[in-house]
Amino acid sequence: MTLRNHLDEVDLKILDIISRNARIPFKDVASEVGVSRAAVHQRVNRMIELEVITGSGYHINPRKVEYRTCTYIGIFLEKGGIYADVVTHLETIPEIVECHYTTGQYAIFVKVYAKDNEHLKSILSEKIQKINGVSSTETFISLEETFKRTLPIHP
Repeated sequence: MTLRNHLDEVDLKILDIISRNARIPFKDVASEVGVSRAAVHQRVNRMIELEVITGSGYHINPRKVEYRTCTYIGIFLEKGGIYADVVTHLETIPEIVECHYTTGQYAIFVKVYAKDNEHLKSILSEKIQKINGVSSTETFISLEETFKRTLPIHP
């Protein structure tokens, strides 16, 4: 049985609403869905336990806290078997906000925020490229985030 089978139409409606506005009060969600506030609370807690909902908090605009350079970096490894060791080191670099194990030419693809190009150069040359097993990197600077959204939830 898949996780989708554990979610009913009410769960999907709740997910749709809170994915668009995580700050919406449960009473407003309950009113829109047609269930009690307690039911919304119980369902959200269950979806957290099932790991359908992961994380919570506020999204910070990097530019407003002086991180003006958004970069994607493809990382080449000397051999695939060292992936876990390299990731352990990458996790210690706070400017890396996403890390993906990928197919294709890169073994790892990361998203990095830097204050400026000089800061980016420092992250690359003094942190990422010094990790044992990293053979080279390829850097892509994002000129603009055109849009960002969550997955569509369809009841």
